[in-house]
Amino acid sequence: MTKRGVSRRGVLAGALLALAGGGVAEATVIWRHTRGDGGPTLAASAPTASPTPSPTPDYLALAREKIEAQVQKIGKGHLTLAVHDRLSDIALTVGTTRFPTASIIKVDILAALLLRAQQKNQKITENDKRRAKLSITLSDNDATTALFGRIGGTSGLNAANKTFGMKQTSPKSAWGTSTTTAADQIRLLTTLTDEAGPLAAAGRDYLFGLMSQVDKEQDWGVPAAATADTTEVYVKNGWVPVSEDDGLWQVNSIGRLVEPGHDWLVAVLSNHHKSQPNGVKMVETIAKYALTELRKIPAV
Repeated sequence: MTKRGVSRRGVLAGALLALAGGGVAEATVIWRHTRGDGGPTLAASAPTASPTPSPTPDYLALAREKIEAQVQKIGKGHLTLAVHDRLSDIALTVGTTRFPTASIIKVDILAALLLRAQQKNQKITENDKRRAKLSITLSDNDATTALFGRIGGTSGLNAANKTFGMKQTSPKSAWGTSTTTAADQIRLLTTLTDEAGPLAAAGRDYLFGLMSQVDKEQDWGVPAAATADTTEVYVKNGWVPVSEDDGLWQVNSIGRLVEPGHDWLVAVLSNHHKSQPNGVKMVETIAKYALTELRKIPAV
């Protein structure tokens, strides 16, 4: 019987390890007893696995989840939202319901008028300019009706909207009852801000210039999401009581906020409000919430 300690087998294993270049400082060994002769055996330790790197969080998915929950919480099925950042390409849409446009369609009508004149290699008339300013900055309905007639009514707007890439807007002869989605309003704004889009720079500048001059009493909605860093603000709102909804209010807002690193296009559509102020509050709440969450996404 051998003495308890290092057996010849252990000494031999150690010697072989040394001959193989495994010095003390270069190899980790484990002595363990076997049930055979009671002597220890030499075994190399299992290599330590490198820690698995944590996956990069999907910041947009996390933001989307929070925004969707907030839309459901405050909107209860009567609110939809779409956002697109032209610089980072962050984009999301919450809700697919079609709503009456109310006065946000005035942007679409003016864009169609500008496109029509451009295609004929003409400029819009002074009368059209006067009506356009009234339509966008003061939301004047009579001026809008005149412009709607100038583009050929529903057929003219349908033709323009095909050029603008819109898919979910249905013009009606009573233009304020036309229907649209938040996503389609973002398609329109994306096209109208695209330097390579169908509308030339002069037309784009003219339209957004008017959207930056909206009367202060109508300067609500998307602008509520602006911060101290926002350098440019553009908006057009729509609001109307809906007889088919027991006189409850439709309140919509579309707009653009430009700031360092971002060029946000935002559309919020909503209905079933007891009053216009109630609708405005809801629209502003979700616009601010959405952009607050989306601004948290790290720049790539």
